[in-house]
Amino acid sequence: MQLKNVIDSPCGLRHILNRLELQSGFARRWLLDMPMMVSEEEITAAYQVLRQFVAFINRSDALSINTLLFRLQGLKDIRTTIKNLSQKATLDDIELFELKHLAILATEVSKLLKEHDMDHVVAIPDLAEVIRILDPDGMNIATFYIYDSYCAELKDLRNKMRQHPEQQDDLLLQATELEDGVRRDLSRQLHPLAQAIGEALIALARIDVNMAKALQIRDMGLCFPELSTDGTSRYKALFHPQVKETLASSGRQFQCVDISFGMKPTLITGANMGGKTVVLKTLTLCQYLFQFGFGIPASEAQIAVRQAIYFCIGDDQSIERGLSSFAAEMKNIDAVIKASRQDKKLLALIDEPARTTNPTEGAALVTALLHVLADKPMSLIMTTHYDIEPGDSHCLRVKGFADGHMDYQLVEVHDGEVPHEALTIAESLGIDGEWISAARHLLEASPQRTDNPIESTYI
Repeated sequence: MQLKNVIDSPCGLRHILNRLELQSGFARRWLLDMPMMVSEEEITAAYQVLRQFVAFINRSDALSINTLLFRLQGLKDIRTTIKNLSQKATLDDIELFELKHLAILATEVSKLLKEHDMDHVVAIPDLAEVIRILDPDGMNIATFYIYDSYCAELKDLRNKMRQHPEQQDDLLLQATELEDGVRRDLSRQLHPLAQAIGEALIALARIDVNMAKALQIRDMGLCFPELSTDGTSRYKALFHPQVKETLASSGRQFQCVDISFGMKPTLITGANMGGKTVVLKTLTLCQYLFQFGFGIPASEAQIAVRQAIYFCIGDDQSIERGLSSFAAEMKNIDAVIKASRQDKKLLALIDEPARTTNPTEGAALVTALLHVLADKPMSLIMTTHYDIEPGDSHCLRVKGFADGHMDYQLVEVHDGEVPHEALTIAESLGIDGEWISAARHLLEASPQRTDNPIESTYI
């Protein structure tokens, strides 16, 4: 799975990518094509590189940072040209210019990194031979021309054209043939260097991406995660960047939460507006960020590697497929169940399953889902409004409404009972008093709620 396949996940990944200050369009395309890392070794190596870029930013002056960023703006996607070269084609002037431009850029960036002892972090192949071939006069200018230095006969012919304009037509044809020969000769000299040129292109993209990630860590207050070795993911002061920024724009603060979960199901309950969905979005976002090598929105994080991530949330009604909200949701959860039976570790986050059906059947479906997934090699985190029997699940509850404010902290509980705070929250929102009073009267007059999880009322 590539990053571009999950960029529009409702967890908020696109917001993070939009805030990534990449200098080149090629680096963005390269990043979007990046596959999700699923090996501990690969993830560890990626973060080792990123840490050194953060250290470079922290110790360097603004001029050094901005000079490197400015150079990276010159990076262009010339993969087609490199492919043509590797296939031993004769390149035209534009393609030769692209190679010269890249070689000069790579040399300049390599020099900048070496000045800050960073040249070993991302190795850029030495393209001095490319420059020697395409810049015979040693001008170090990123333009290309069939220079007179390439061919003495061509130089003489061009001088003759300037002296005898009346012979232009005949002389121009001869000059064109000589220039074509120069292009063939230059291409032949460059053919053995195709691999090094391609590696330099990717190295520059890696530098651009790592610089952008490092700056984002600094500017957004992200942390470096540790690799969890016991299968349990742990977060301290977890926050959702997009929600936090939205609240800050109106003068409000985001309340961070702590959470940990392992290989047995985690059930999160709480009132409406309790932040349960935001927790799921943030955990999904963090897992993607971790396995694509980004900073994590928390003060501390230990994260376990997962081979696949499933996020089931909200109204997924599909007009094209002719599915209702309930049908679409059932299909998504069914995919989780099928995947759980394969021999690989998963992370599944499911937000209020079966909420669009009647409470009796909905509670039965949720209880059964916990039972079906309980013994699978996966991390399951699920929110619900239903009062259900959680079995051996790890149960968390949002603290809830108190003293006129919502407390979003998660606390451990020993059952799956849902707090009944809907009317209190509605009152705090200034909802019509007659409506709220009538609802309270109906609740007080109704029979006691049954303890049977399958027959409980959806509040």
